[in-house]
Amino acid sequence: MKLSAKSDYAARAVIGLARHYQTGESLRVEDLAEGQGIPPNYLVQILIELKSQQIVKSLRGKEGGYLLARPPAEISMADVLRCVHGQVFDSPALSDPLCPPELRAAWQKLQKAVDAAAESINFQQLLDQSVDKGKMYYI
Repeated sequence: MKLSAKSDYAARAVIGLARHYQTGESLRVEDLAEGQGIPPNYLVQILIELKSQQIVKSLRGKEGGYLLARPPAEISMADVLRCVHGQVFDSPALSDPLCPPELRAAWQKLQKAVDAAAESINFQQLLDQSVDKGKMYYI
């Protein structure tokens, strides 16, 4: 299974906003794009999609920008992937009446496993992992 650059950029945008969640301050698109290595014009399109699914929200005005619409612990990787792709995992065989039933069952099993894995990862866990790595001591 190969995910698109769009899904990577969407996850990067969410982790970038998650890092600033506690401050309550919004981030400008330019700053978020630079900090996460995302082309600014593409990021705007992704943020609009994330906003439509209530993952991020925007603020207007001089202090405007984007911030998470809910805590990082309440946003899963599955939420982000569904936002940009519709499904975490999809195969044409799932809806193909000519697909052999045993093969369709295998695709369904794979779909459930990938969905469950993506659902089990939330952005607070990712933040906690990056903090834990910073606390490691090397000899």
